[in-house]
Amino acid sequence: MQHKARLAVVESCTGGALGAVLTTLPGASDWFQGGFITYADDAKMKHVYVRESTLQTEGAVSEECVKEMANGGMIAMGVDCCLSVSGIAGPGGATAEKPVGTVWIGLAVRHHSIEAFAFAFQGDRQSVREQAVSQALNILEQVALKSA
Repeated sequence: MQHKARLAVVESCTGGALGAVLTTLPGASDWFQGGFITYADDAKMKHVYVRESTLQTEGAVSEECVKEMANGGMIAMGVDCCLSVSGIAGPGGATAEKPVGTVWIGLAVRHHSIEAFAFAFQGDRQSVREQAVSQALNILEQVALKSA
């Protein structure tokens, strides 16, 4: 990312926790533009352009969905990069294929890449959400260090 790159977030299972942590950093207003909490599938489609077909075939907790969330958030917010998070924090919503703790994190970097990362976190709802925020920040830091 460039030194003055602008960031946005699109969150589902973290419910705004990622944006909240980012805004605690001094100077965040220089680079953090804001984001979307797209907890419902309809919000994902309406605000960050996730395709209905993706939600029907892959589900909201999937590689393709977080890539579309990150790319759509980058477009909607007019930023240089966007982090997205979607997962199953529990206690409900799990399946055999996607147990509680399944989280996907996406990162779109304008004119560069759209990546997705899968995690299987352990713990209760709050712990899964905290781990998701922590990993999203780690991913952002690694990308920033690579681009510095």
